[in-house]
Amino acid sequence: MSDRERLYLYDTTLRDGQQTQGVQFSVPEKQRIAAALDALGVDYIEGGWPGANPTDSDFFAAAPQTRATFTAFGMTKRAGRSAANDEVLAEVLNAGTPAVCLVGKTHDFHVTRALGITLEENLANIAASVSHCAGAGREALFDAEHFFDGYRADRDYALACLHAALEAGARWIVLCDTNGGTLPREIGQVVEEVIAAGIPGDRLGIHTHDDTGNAVAGTLAAVDAGVRQIQGTLNGLGERCGNANLTTLIPTLLLKSAYAGRFDIGVSAEALAGLTQVSRMLDDILNRVPMRSAPYVGASAFAHKAGLHASAIAKDATTYEHIAPEAVGNARIVPMSNQAGQSNLRARLAGMGIAVEKGDPALSRILDEVKAREAEGYSYDTAQASFELMARAQLGQLPRFFEVERYRVTVERRQGSAGRMATFSEAVVVVRVGADRMLSVSENLDESGSDRGPVNALARALAKDLGPFQANIDDMALVDFKVRITQGGTEAQTRVVIDSEDSRGHRWSTVGLSPNIVDASFEALLDAITWKLVHDGAVPHG
Repeated sequence: MSDRERLYLYDTTLRDGQQTQGVQFSVPEKQRIAAALDALGVDYIEGGWPGANPTDSDFFAAAPQTRATFTAFGMTKRAGRSAANDEVLAEVLNAGTPAVCLVGKTHDFHVTRALGITLEENLANIAASVSHCAGAGREALFDAEHFFDGYRADRDYALACLHAALEAGARWIVLCDTNGGTLPREIGQVVEEVIAAGIPGDRLGIHTHDDTGNAVAGTLAAVDAGVRQIQGTLNGLGERCGNANLTTLIPTLLLKSAYAGRFDIGVSAEALAGLTQVSRMLDDILNRVPMRSAPYVGASAFAHKAGLHASAIAKDATTYEHIAPEAVGNARIVPMSNQAGQSNLRARLAGMGIAVEKGDPALSRILDEVKAREAEGYSYDTAQASFELMARAQLGQLPRFFEVERYRVTVERRQGSAGRMATFSEAVVVVRVGADRMLSVSENLDESGSDRGPVNALARALAKDLGPFQANIDDMALVDFKVRITQGGTEAQTRVVIDSEDSRGHRWSTVGLSPNIVDASFEALLDAITWKLVHDGAVPHG
């Protein structure tokens, strides 16, 4: 039997995270995220606000079956009516969730200015609302909105709001730093004072926002001071600068000795090893490029560019890594660039499964090639797959799967079906696989008939018919496309970096360079397909 204290994880990605500018989940997307959260092992999943919009209402109507406690969010009743006759509160209860989280004002300024009611009326509303939910057999949570600002302005009133909720039957009292302006030290001090004022720590939660970049630090300060529930979102989604990031908090709580020895959370080591995949799944749903520098789960979280670092990492990874990347499902990267030395290169080749002896002349050839190409404008630091192909070519270990005989891309402006002028892109690619010659044509129109541009048309044509290799590339998808002009004037070069992924969760980056953006894109596309074939173990034909 563990003597560690239980610390509860409350996820609000589907509610507070959905309030991120530009984010709007569909019902199937909410269902997919809820399933991932449940598999991860969080204790509470806040699904949204029933009745606030059609999507949330539909989501609760088809509520997922989760091990986690499914929770509906709402607000305390309005003044001038009973809790039983408040239709907004009724919508929340009618969602039928085991738990209900109600937000209420605890800052006197917001009570009198925003709500326009007396302080006493607000206390009565809190008590009546929480009592109504608890009396209906629901686990009641009270989100004390603007609590830290309210505590600073009128300590006694802010505490009175907490006691009103606690005495009415709230299981959790959640202290909210709604504006995100309270620093970690103050959060810790206030939590200690709240506990001393009679609100037990095992009934307290913390909800922070990241407006000063301190949401995670503030959450940990609250845990150190005694709270036993933490609220946050995947990838730190949330209004303005976001909420406390659970993809940072969860591994910190599990892997850092200051917390791992003290607390038990519901996330297993096996589930933690899927954290990076969950993080990237959310970015995929949002059609966003994952933040490379994100702690634990970012693509650069375990990247070692400096030669000194790479040399030490090859001997003992703990020299420059605070945890093993595999613990969170991430991977170590030794990027190649014109700063690279042989230590970086040998470590990178070893990661590719290629052992090259120290002093092998091929190492110098590869380094010279990297430096020469980066002087032209290539970037292997951000295109590791292209570097791998270049290195294999220098080592005589790159198969020739197919050859491009020619390609053509046309862009035409003509009258569309609605009578308006529209753009149409078409690509033709001719490839040889062994003795076979294939010609593929692609008009780049999506389901709505809209043009997706010449580069996408080229990608579709290239991947349309590769003969015996078609099965290898059918699950490939182009997920990001970045363009940069590396020089100005008549010497301008266009660098294109393409990110691809497949159904097995592999993600890789390739680079192309040319004065012509289509040529640069095509080079990167060719590398992307070739890398996939190499890693699928494809065998050349003819």
